[in-house]
Amino acid sequence: MYADVILHPSFPETDFKRLQKQLIAGIKRERTEPVSMALRVFPKILYGSGHAYGNPLTGSGTEASVEKLSQSDMKKFHDTWFKPNNSTLVIVGDATLSEIKPKLEKLFGDWKNGDLPRKNISKVEQQKKSVVYLIDRPDSLQSDILAGHVAPPKSNPDEIAIETMNTILGGTFTSRVNMSLREGKHWSYGAFTFMWPAQGQRPFIVYAPVQTDKTKESLVELNKELRAILDTQPISEKELNTAQKNQTLQLPGRWETDESVAGSIQDIVTFGLPDDYFTTYPAKVRSLSVSEVEKAAKEVVHPDQLVWVVVGDRSKVESAIRDLGWGEVRLLDADGNPAK
Repeated sequence: MYADVILHPSFPETDFKRLQKQLIAGIKRERTEPVSMALRVFPKILYGSGHAYGNPLTGSGTEASVEKLSQSDMKKFHDTWFKPNNSTLVIVGDATLSEIKPKLEKLFGDWKNGDLPRKNISKVEQQKKSVVYLIDRPDSLQSDILAGHVAPPKSNPDEIAIETMNTILGGTFTSRVNMSLREGKHWSYGAFTFMWPAQGQRPFIVYAPVQTDKTKESLVELNKELRAILDTQPISEKELNTAQKNQTLQLPGRWETDESVAGSIQDIVTFGLPDDYFTTYPAKVRSLSVSEVEKAAKEVVHPDQLVWVVVGDRSKVESAIRDLGWGEVRLLDADGNPAK
């Protein structure tokens, strides 16, 4: 059955039309919800419209592109990308390779290799200076702040140190950013930093939904935390030790199901990680030094080249944001186009 789906898919008209309408409705909803509004415009600012990563991070595309789709586009996509030389089969379960291989060879033996187009995931430069983008959402009960820039791909040699640095800065509930804005200031229900995984340069993102009347103050606090980890408040041995425990003690629970094991293998394949990445991961985390994690911070965090995106009630936050004097403030609509 699986082989039939891969090799001989069908795209019934009624199912296609139904899913097309659902996707368009989903995009319309995304254009009204603050987090998805920011995620839709953020990549285009970082990568540009000609880059494969310049599409909305929600993964839904645009109304215009979805409306143009047809059944023939589905078949064309399948014929273009579904090739054995562009595929990896991951199987997890109570089975052995010797049992499965003959079945795969029988079912997929006639599947032919083919040429593949290349997507543009070329390297982009950091912003020359920070810019603040404001998306108006009238009567919004809070402001949603995203800030970030491009970071090294997941397959980079310092990935484990970068991941550990992010754990300290904003990757967990007890990280610096959340303890400051939520626990210390009480301006947010939760503030975090994360890196969206990718084969090429990936987005490093700071995310904080904050109360409207503390939008300016929250921007200042986030900026302070990003600068502090590089200079005034270097990473401590205690912070590193806590992060190391967090990243290693949770591992047994991460691989309790077939699905989670398969997901880890898929990460190895998708991002070009070494086959022994997870086997050696705990020891590499435990062996990290403070200096290695500080080096990772300098490699990833660039406070003077941030793209800031704020979604909120313009009438209540614009003047305060401009008072920061962080340079140009640009107004965008929900599609990322310049607004008046």
